[in-house]
Amino acid sequence: MSAADPRHAPVLLHEVIAALAIAPGETHVDGTLGAGGYSRAMMLAGAGCVLAFDRDPDAIAESRELERASGGRLVLIEERFSRMAAALADRAIAAVDGVTLDIGVSSMQLDRAERGFSFQADGPLDMRMEQAGQSAAEFVNDGDEAEIADVLHLYGEEPRARRVARAIVAARPIARTGELAAVVRRALGYKPHDKKDPATRTFQAIRIHLNREMEELEEGLAAAERVLRPGGRLAVVTFHSLEDRMVKRFLRQRSGSEPTGSRHRPDVSGALPPTFDAVAKPVRPGEAEIDRNPRSRSATLRIARRTSASPWPSVQKGSL
Repeated sequence: MSAADPRHAPVLLHEVIAALAIAPGETHVDGTLGAGGYSRAMMLAGAGCVLAFDRDPDAIAESRELERASGGRLVLIEERFSRMAAALADRAIAAVDGVTLDIGVSSMQLDRAERGFSFQADGPLDMRMEQAGQSAAEFVNDGDEAEIADVLHLYGEEPRARRVARAIVAARPIARTGELAAVVRRALGYKPHDKKDPATRTFQAIRIHLNREMEELEEGLAAAERVLRPGGRLAVVTFHSLEDRMVKRFLRQRSGSEPTGSRHRPDVSGALPPTFDAVAKPVRPGEAEIDRNPRSRSATLRIARRTSASPWPSVQKGSL
């Protein structure tokens, strides 16, 4: 078993494994299996059992050989990481020593044109992590202009969301990633030497919306709080500001360092004991890693340690 996998180089791998401080025989959750990079490294670091979650059936299928070779130390679970508490309970596992989440789309998904996540190579407009439910093509062809604009503004932070939405509606039907990227570029103006392709924000927004990624993250953080034993470690790698703000707010709130609330966000942290220790400074990739893997440039790792306090009660969705 080697730590390297040519299909996917996990971002901030060494920093994540160091943060987890895995002791021999511990039980860890890899909430985002992907190509198995973190799971493989956890086992090499001494984990006695790694429970690896992924909602993408391709990711599960392609790691079956690793599971067979692990001698029972790797357990693959085809499920969303937000449901880890129930999945572990089904397996009579009361608590774990670590939870790792690598948020967003995997390199495996991005690099396969047939999955429709990226416009770098033309493919069917899909973007579904679970390969079920509404596709990106169905969303852009069936959604009304206002809905599309709202999604682009909320999840892509697109400043000209209404203009892009109008262009999408006018260009329908749209079936391919290349077609959608061309529509966005025409709407916003694009020169080949521009630093960032304007279609990037639109693709990000649609992908996040279709896969409920922000809801998944919010629910997944609360699930990790429930399954981590006292002293257990949480490591979360994010790739854009929306994700990182949610993780930062959750950890500030749960460690008792959230700023005083307002009438829009009442302060409840003082009424409940902290479930995580004070959060360490965020970790970002160094120049050497960015040179090896340009996709790591926007990554941020946040880590925290579980206290012995009981999990906080469920909160209203969107409170983070």
